[in-house]
Amino acid sequence: MYHFLVTGKTDGWSQGFYLYDRSRFLEYTNDKIAKAFEVLTDTHIKTLLSWPCLFAYEGDNHDVRVGTLRSIKEQGRSIRIEFDLNDEIQPISYAAIKPIAPLLDIRDWEMNRTHWAIKEEDLFQRLRANGLLGSAGLAYPEQEPASVDQLPDAEPSTIVSTVGEFIQKVLEVQHDEKEVFYRGHSNKGTYKLEPSLFRKDKRGNYRYLDTEHTLYRELLVSNSIDFHGDSYTLDRLVRMQHYSLPTRLLDITSNPLIALYFACKSNHDEDGEVIILAVSRDQIKYFDSDTASCIANLARLPKADKDSIDHTIEDVDEFNAQLPIRRLIHFVKEEKSFFEPRIQREHLRTIVCVKGKRSNDRISSQSGAFLLFGLDAVLDEKGTPEIVVMRITVSQKENILKQLDLLNINESTVFPYIENSAKYVAQKYSFRE
Repeated sequence: MYHFLVTGKTDGWSQGFYLYDRSRFLEYTNDKIAKAFEVLTDTHIKTLLSWPCLFAYEGDNHDVRVGTLRSIKEQGRSIRIEFDLNDEIQPISYAAIKPIAPLLDIRDWEMNRTHWAIKEEDLFQRLRANGLLGSAGLAYPEQEPASVDQLPDAEPSTIVSTVGEFIQKVLEVQHDEKEVFYRGHSNKGTYKLEPSLFRKDKRGNYRYLDTEHTLYRELLVSNSIDFHGDSYTLDRLVRMQHYSLPTRLLDITSNPLIALYFACKSNHDEDGEVIILAVSRDQIKYFDSDTASCIANLARLPKADKDSIDHTIEDVDEFNAQLPIRRLIHFVKEEKSFFEPRIQREHLRTIVCVKGKRSNDRISSQSGAFLLFGLDAVLDEKGTPEIVVMRITVSQKENILKQLDLLNINESTVFPYIENSAKYVAQKYSFRE
């Protein structure tokens, strides 16, 4: 195992410390490892510190350095690392690394993005075998096979196996001037609090993020009539989400029994999970929010524009003078001609809770709302000061589904379309020996 750390910052590895945005941690990392380290306990950090590092710069015309991490600390939406470069090992040109990149699990385009990956490879063994460690190579024995299976969960969650137990746990939650929403995951070990647009394949590559603007336009082109009545880009994203297009929206509900149904409806052999999200009321936006419009219209910006936004610019006027931001403002003004063209930089990278229009039966029946994710936004699985996260593990799913049916929570009512109603009725009244 080793860390592969890439930066686009000139002389980024010259100061002995570096801040990574939380969203860039575990990119290009296989799914098993990424899941194991999505929450950083002291045990997780100790494990991470035991592995060597390869420090690189964006592009393929720079040297890479070998080193180790001294400390890892979470700071708000960033993770700060302190590190030492190994002076006994000479800098290695990336041209020498490139031929063995597949052996090191360094993937196509990975050198074009600032990120921090964890690779399931023996760094020193690979470098030594290809003559890239020089005389220092003998000092590094091959690694013992590393395992992430023994890492503990961050916090054990409450387990329920009946609807009654679940309702009791929900009623115990203290609101404290917060509005409470729920989300159900049918497999607690697999699913994360992230929108479908941000999901990755098993090797850690984004499935859809790089083509977001194309997905948005293609669906509008092929189904323009369906979007005719939508006033805002957010309205269109809600409709696209309804039709299963990957978007930067994450569905949540104000009805805990709906979340429980989704936690139980599939993966019956795996424990499910209901996540309780308590959101500060002043953080909740509505369908016509300016902040929501700015974030939603990111869907229309090409990847190159989004990547070129400089978020380090603190002056508001200078930040808004950037060409990608001017394009974004143009999109917002198309739906809000009165919009004041001054976007706050921190708004574009935040997560907001949005109550959209209940423009279809499914949103109404599921008491739906959304979390809208900005650029590189990551919802900490432990929660944030604005969004408190609690979890209830759900077992005995088939028994719970029978109990929910007695409360009129079933496929026919959660998905109120005639084909779903017909399917539900047929199953309910089918002959059973």
